[in-house]
Amino acid sequence: MMRKIPGFRFNFIVGNALEILVTSEVLFAKARVWASRFHGIYGFYVYPNSCINIYNAEDVKIVLSSFKYHQKSMIYTLLRPWLQNGLLVSKGSQWQERRKILTPTFHFNILKTYYPAMVDSTARLLEVLDKTNEKATDIPSVISEFTLTTICETAMGTKLHEDAGGKKYKDAIHDIKNVLFHRFVYIPLAIDFIFRLTPLYKRHTKSLSTIRNFTQNVIKNRKERLKDISQTNVVTNDTDKDLHYGKIRTAFLDFLISAQKEGLTDDVGIQEEVDTFMFEGHDTVSSAITFCLLLLAENKAIQNRVVDELQTIFLGDTRTATLEDLSSMHYLECCIKESMRLYPPVPFISRKLPEAVTLSNYVVPKGSMCHIHIFDLHRQESLFENSLKFDPDRFLPENSIGRHPYAYIAFSAGPRNCIGQKFAMMEMKLVLSSILRRFEINPATKCEDLKFTADIILKNSKPIKMKFIRRLGVRIGSDDL
Repeated sequence: MMRKIPGFRFNFIVGNALEILVTSEVLFAKARVWASRFHGIYGFYVYPNSCINIYNAEDVKIVLSSFKYHQKSMIYTLLRPWLQNGLLVSKGSQWQERRKILTPTFHFNILKTYYPAMVDSTARLLEVLDKTNEKATDIPSVISEFTLTTICETAMGTKLHEDAGGKKYKDAIHDIKNVLFHRFVYIPLAIDFIFRLTPLYKRHTKSLSTIRNFTQNVIKNRKERLKDISQTNVVTNDTDKDLHYGKIRTAFLDFLISAQKEGLTDDVGIQEEVDTFMFEGHDTVSSAITFCLLLLAENKAIQNRVVDELQTIFLGDTRTATLEDLSSMHYLECCIKESMRLYPPVPFISRKLPEAVTLSNYVVPKGSMCHIHIFDLHRQESLFENSLKFDPDRFLPENSIGRHPYAYIAFSAGPRNCIGQKFAMMEMKLVLSSILRRFEINPATKCEDLKFTADIILKNSKPIKMKFIRRLGVRIGSDDL
């Protein structure tokens, strides 16, 4: 059946393996050439796996809208040593049970309790950007540090810049991501017995041990702290104090601990979901913020339009943005959505097909891997006219009428859509609006200079630099956000 699907000529035994045994940068570029060569669907075979690649909205709808195809493909097994059976990689009834437990933790009323930690992290980020002294700065590393710190504080209620083990934990997170990147882009390393023979395996094991020990200690200490607070009703630790909205600052971990008390999960389940939240909520948001800043830097008229919107909200006041302010940032939200259309943080997702399915009138055999190329879907001219242009007006309500519901899936779609998308949008609005209120952004790197690597998260192969020019009349202060 695979031979009838558009694709490449099969070589004996190896299939199309030689097509993808290239550097990650070349592989990403080749995938874009293939997307333009074929029409929404193509297949390839790498022993012993049949792979189908789709970027047609109707085909995407068939796969993502049905729970029949909810199981992630074997690609995600590389994450299992770290995330184990967390929400990202679990399947079947276990996934359904975990999703049911976790969904309430992203209700708007709960999201509000995470906001103070975001505000604190954003204030520190602005100080870092201010110290760049208007020089061209490699922004992905700066934003990544911000999002990692933010997610640690919201997920675990731990201020890593103050915790003795915080630096080791952050270094371990960065290192294990680097190892995973190598395993993902260099196919032989995806084979466990080969991976175990390399120095990367030792690094992976060491980082994983550091991460596990840290999160286990945090979970233990958090349980004890919550127990003390419930017994005394006194908040003695500054980390727990919420100076913006109430007496106690709530963490994602707290809700998991509550679920454990109700018998809905255990210590292992808590660790799995904290680790998953750390992974999913860190690099993806960092990527989205980075590329949105780059597009705004390069499109000064759009940047100025966002600043005008912020001026109508704040009227020159340097106070901290409230959640009500964020809800008024309609054009900024359009900019975020449009930047995630052009540069989706997760450029592709992959599912296992447990039964034969018809896509674009071709029968795809049972057991195939189905790669959904979000990067190419979002750039289809049939879905977005002049698709390579950065045009936030596409996402104004009146311009979104009639758009295919699966034309834009920056947060995935269907039953396994991103559970934390409201959290991510809240964080992105806060940090982008805060940066634009204080700085004018000028590009050093241009969009035309970008050369991406084939990775789970969209990344440029080289630094992305921009300048942050202090806006006249904006003072530095605790409320200067």
